Amino acid sequence: MNELDELRALVREVIRDVLPKGLPVTETVNLSTDDDLGAFVNRLLDLEPDQREELRSGRKRFRLASPPARPVPAGAANGAERAGESAPVRRIERGAVTEAVVMAAARAGERLVLGRGAVLTPLARDRARASGVPIEKER
Repeated sequence: MNELDELRALVREVIRDVLPKGLPVTETVNLSTDDDLGAFVNRLLDLEPDQREELRSGRKRFRLASPPARPVPAGAANGAERAGESAPVRRIERGAVTEAVVMAAARAGERLVLGRGAVLTPLARDRARASGVPIEKER
């Protein structure tokens, strides 16, 4: 195990200590049509009581699948867009923001906005710098 793997294992251990039930599970859903929305609502209505409680407590979350990226006309991008100000936003209200979250945001072309209860891990901060993912912490 190299130093990076050891550090990741330590961070995972700290997260398990801070969040005894682990990180919330986030499922990506594609709701591009009315039929998709209807099927999703029916699925939610059919959940077992323990699954409903996971939703209420925030342990189970959903996020919309990213729409296909639209091409930007040549010369249309200005400095603000390059800095990530017009990029889609992924809000994280609470919990640990890990390297995996930052990598997912980088793949989706998103910027991260962290709420008061969100904590950015050191590895996540390094990954954000390396990947060019803008992060904003709310005060």
